[in-house]
Amino acid sequence: MLLVCLISLTTARDSSREALQVTIGIGNGNLSKGCNDRHHNLPFKLNCKLPATPLANEVLKFADQRLALVHPIIQKFKSLITSDPLGITQTWVGSDICSYKGFYCDNPPDNKSAIAVASIDFNGFQLSAPSLDGFLDQLPDIALFHANSNNFSGSLSPNIAKLRYLYELDISNNRFSGPFLDAVLNMPGLTFLDIRFNFFTGSVPSQIFTQNLDALFINNNEFMIHLPDNIVNTHIFYLTLANNKFNGPLPRTIFKAFSSLAEVLLLNDQLTGCIPYEIGLLKEAVVFDAGNNQLTGHLPFSLACMENLEQLNFAGNLLFGAVPEVVCELGKLMNLSLSDNYFIHVGPMCRILIERGVLDVRNNCIPDLPFQRSIEECANFFAHPRFCPRMWSYNYIPCYHFPSSSSIPDMAHSP
Repeated sequence: MLLVCLISLTTARDSSREALQVTIGIGNGNLSKGCNDRHHNLPFKLNCKLPATPLANEVLKFADQRLALVHPIIQKFKSLITSDPLGITQTWVGSDICSYKGFYCDNPPDNKSAIAVASIDFNGFQLSAPSLDGFLDQLPDIALFHANSNNFSGSLSPNIAKLRYLYELDISNNRFSGPFLDAVLNMPGLTFLDIRFNFFTGSVPSQIFTQNLDALFINNNEFMIHLPDNIVNTHIFYLTLANNKFNGPLPRTIFKAFSSLAEVLLLNDQLTGCIPYEIGLLKEAVVFDAGNNQLTGHLPFSLACMENLEQLNFAGNLLFGAVPEVVCELGKLMNLSLSDNYFIHVGPMCRILIERGVLDVRNNCIPDLPFQRSIEECANFFAHPRFCPRMWSYNYIPCYHFPSSSSIPDMAHSP
């Protein structure tokens, strides 16, 4: 009987072992499945490895306290971004802000041993957000902010005037709207302002032209004002006002104030009146473009003083008379566009430029040249005479003559 009992006990133990093997999957590769199955009915507790989960209260360590202060500001802005087709914000994770795509760090001017977010370059990122408020204006050490070609909208907070180091601001080619950014008038350190290709409206304060700016790009908005005639001095080298609704005449005083300008873009506005001889004071200009306006009268001979001029465009206006030979003699001229006007004569020097493809006088009223307006169209234009005041000044070339102060033409109100 003892032998029988031992045999029975051994058989029962083997059966239990076999049953246990089937239940937990020993030898069948199902152990991990049993760990993940919340509904298993094992008679004992499995020692399964728990999956790794991020700590809810993970402590971030920053290279500098200034970075720690702007981290929540960046993360809040990240949460407001509604579209990020290039996956830019996926890099905005962790405490190493200086490695975030679009963010650049440097030593701030007030503490050369500190590290701070010094510049931001979002150019071409195609990010969309309803506003930059609470982001840009909360970055105390920012010096450069470039964000062209995105889909940011709204308007900028007046608090950007408190950004003491900001000297370059580029928000071009976005969807900003509202009035001109008056806050920039209180930013003496700003040297570069680009707000073109947006939807800003209203007037442009004349004070902006006397700021310490090197470049002012406000073209392709919906500004509507007269050009100011009370500017005495300016530091601007590049000025683009094109594709707005600037109207009225070209003020005489503006050319003396802008004598250091290298590039002037006034095309596709609503400028009227005659071109004053003072335009010749733009002796540093390389590009002058006032195409597609309603300027009329003769081209002043003083254009000959713009010796650095490479591109000159008055196409699409109401100009008439003869094209001055002295203008065609400018040595650096590469493109002279006078098409779609009512000029009646070009001299031998200008004809040489036509042959070279430098001068375009198509669609004028020059009898012996091809591609001109019809006789009826020209006759209709000249049937309504247009007069400019001080016509004698159009032959005046200030850089060629140095008369006594009594014979220098007086500055007068624009026609």
